[in-house]
Amino acid sequence: MSIRVVVADDQEIVRTGLTMILNSQPGIEVIGQAANGRRAVELARHLRPDVCLFDIRMPGVDGIAATRALAGPDVADPLAVVVITTFDLDEYVYAALRAGARGFLLKDAGTAMLAQAVHAAADGEALIAPSITARLLRTFANSGPAAATQPVDPLTDREEQVLGAVARGRTNAEIAAELHITLSTVKTHVTSLMNKLGARNRVEIVIWAYETHRVAGR
Repeated sequence: MSIRVVVADDQEIVRTGLTMILNSQPGIEVIGQAANGRRAVELARHLRPDVCLFDIRMPGVDGIAATRALAGPDVADPLAVVVITTFDLDEYVYAALRAGARGFLLKDAGTAMLAQAVHAAADGEALIAPSITARLLRTFANSGPAAATQPVDPLTDREEQVLGAVARGRTNAEIAAELHITLSTVKTHVTSLMNKLGARNRVEIVIWAYETHRVAGR
């Protein structure tokens, strides 16, 4: 079955372009479009898509607020949201991830990465543009003392390795190949990390890794 997507962007030409690109990809179907965050939230709640693709700067309710409404910490049945924007600003990236986004891309990311981000979000994984990931790692690695809560049960050596790979945006398949373990073993480690860290998804694992400086900056 196709991955069902709702696209939200205040510029009609961008909405149309994103919709055409996604509909041209195997296994992806755009089922709704919105020109602002308020309509995007209404549409997503009604249609329950597999993935929402939201611009950040939209009139009224912006993409971050819309993401929080659909995927935030207080949402009982969160949707998968990928944020896509022209503005390469760290505060946007961090705010989007904190709001519950499963991916963050720039609009010049290209067709292949856009499709990959949608597939990753639908599979419960996270994809952040590599250039943004590297910069965030440097920012958090060079910032002050860690404020995030440490897990009650310490991480195993293998969990630390998986944590580092997840924080760098690797998919489960890429982690399995990199660490020479099976895909099911990777999923087991990711689940264990979520339980130990109190994280609801992979993005919260990434945020914890940044905040605790568990991953060295590049």
